[in-house]
Amino acid sequence: MLALKPVQIAYHVPDPATAAVRCAERFGWGPFFLLEHIPIASCLYRGRSEPFDHSSAYGQAGDLMIELITDHGSGPSALRDMYAADETGVHHVAYFVPKLAEALAHYREKGFETVMLARTTGGVEFAMVDARSDVGHMLEFYEARDDLAQFYSFVKQKSQGWDGRDPLRRLSV
Repeated sequence: MLALKPVQIAYHVPDPATAAVRCAERFGWGPFFLLEHIPIASCLYRGRSEPFDHSSAYGQAGDLMIELITDHGSGPSALRDMYAADETGVHHVAYFVPKLAEALAHYREKGFETVMLARTTGGVEFAMVDARSDVGHMLEFYEARDDLAQFYSFVKQKSQGWDGRDPLRRLSV
């Protein structure tokens, strides 16, 4: 049995920058780090090659990372499966897995479809698995590569002792 421990909850939002400031003010989450138009080397959506132009703001709520994500494209995507461009809601919960291919095979055997398999230009592979029938949202899986684990650690470290000032910080990709 593959026991999953959530490392991130992601909300689809129309504008991650605006949502980040709002979440910091209303919920005390943050600070948020915004990456715009994250470069994707490859993306398969339901087995077909599709572009995936997205931006995300990453912040912290206690031990859990918060992602505020939007899809800039007009074509089909794992985000559009659930939300129109102007809608907001929980899209996915993310998990580090020991081996991505094994996790996808495990959930495929349980009847869950891999909706998206993508790789950033930095080499991070991630997948969206449709678990809406059981939990109402997608699952995102990726392996805990050193660079990804360092980013998670960076965001968490910046949240410790954060005083609420400067809730949105832009990063370059």
